[in-house]
Amino acid sequence: MVKRPILALIHILESFTEWTGKLISWLTLFMVLVVVAVLVLRNIFGFSAIPLQESVTYMHGIVFMLGAAYTLKHSDHVRVDVFYHRFSHRKKALVDMVGFLILLLPVCIFLIVYSLDYVIFNWKIKEGSSQPGGLPYLYILKTLLLALPITLIIQGTAQFLHNLAYLLGWKPLPHGAEEDTATAPQVTGDKELHHG
Repeated sequence: MVKRPILALIHILESFTEWTGKLISWLTLFMVLVVVAVLVLRNIFGFSAIPLQESVTYMHGIVFMLGAAYTLKHSDHVRVDVFYHRFSHRKKALVDMVGFLILLLPVCIFLIVYSLDYVIFNWKIKEGSSQPGGLPYLYILKTLLLALPITLIIQGTAQFLHNLAYLLGWKPLPHGAEEDTATAPQVTGDKELHHG
């Protein structure tokens, strides 16, 4: 049956996004520690640590580019919501599915196609830092231009399948609805308590 493989695939894709998001979130702590170290070395010891300074840029790039899919998974992207919050779960699922097909997926494919030759060229020449003594791995950092759309496609596909599974009756709620119900205030219960 098709149901079981699709539900398993949703779990695998969303687990990948969750795992990578939690893993790279630790880089924010390391960024703070490295920035403090750079400031101490520069202002107290008069030592300019270029590799450390550049490592902050690398970590920031990784957090921003690879954290986008994790942010998408938890519906934390900035959203101009005029009508969406009033929609039923079914309409929200349909809107999210259409949004993936006509917005997210084409933009991600465009980014991959547009960046692929550039990233390959940088790997061929092994581009490094323009600063003396800087990190020699700029080509790896530029690979994030491909990692961003790929991870977004992975999470977008998971959400698309999750919503499809909901519409087919295989899941009780569409993607993101669990978080909405968990964080929503229990107004009905309070009213019943006051009237009871």
